[in-house]
Amino acid sequence: MKTVIITGATSGIGLELVKLFEKNKIHVIKISRSLNNPEFDEYGCDVSNFDEVVSTFELIAKKHKHIDLLINSAGFGLFGATEFLPIEECKKQFEVNFFGALYCSKCVLPLMTSTSKIINISSACALFSLPFRSLYSASKAALNSLTFGMRNELKNSGICVSSICPGDIKTNFTKNRVKYFDTNIRYGNQVENSSNFMESKNSSRMSAGYASNKIFKICSKRKTKAMYIVGFKYKIFNFLYRIFPTSWFYDVIHKIFVK
Repeated sequence: MKTVIITGATSGIGLELVKLFEKNKIHVIKISRSLNNPEFDEYGCDVSNFDEVVSTFELIAKKHKHIDLLINSAGFGLFGATEFLPIEECKKQFEVNFFGALYCSKCVLPLMTSTSKIINISSACALFSLPFRSLYSASKAALNSLTFGMRNELKNSGICVSSICPGDIKTNFTKNRVKYFDTNIRYGNQVENSSNFMESKNSSRMSAGYASNKIFKICSKRKTKAMYIVGFKYKIFNFLYRIFPTSWFYDVIHKIFVK
């Protein structure tokens, strides 16, 4: 039986993936801050705390000598004008979204062989930064860079490292995004209006079921590519970003997202 570790396993895409893997008779080791049942491979761990991650993987290693797949799904969103975002929240954004994946990847590699894979759940925001989501976009862009660097480092070992960049999904992720509406004359109502605009688009986002099925199929491949984009319109955005001048592209982004 294959053995999979999923972080952020109790909510959002992480939870949907747990259901899919278990439905397909694949053993899942779950990691989340809200869990605490190691006997059933459910581990309470804050992935942004390196000591906790090390301790958790030491417990996992006592029960499992081989891990086939690690899915780094833990993450959260931070929204607001960069000028007013608290520095501690900015650091936390990277500690969870970037360092959490780094810590888990470092700790899982001793348990992996040539058939193993690491999948980092990134975001379409890693491909092009969005206004008032600059820290979130930056953390996911950093995660992509980490993915591609590790992929090359591990190429001769046979271990695949890949990044999956989904667009907005109908989960509680948007609802649970940490938001700061602090503003001044420079921004006026733009921050709150932009948030309301994105909230109004929730019904048109791809379903969690659609996104998780796409991700599950990617994870099930024998060999994975460096990066996948989930969501057709985000593939179009990425195509436009690559062929048009950067300033033109971000002028369009401004017109869409800054209200």
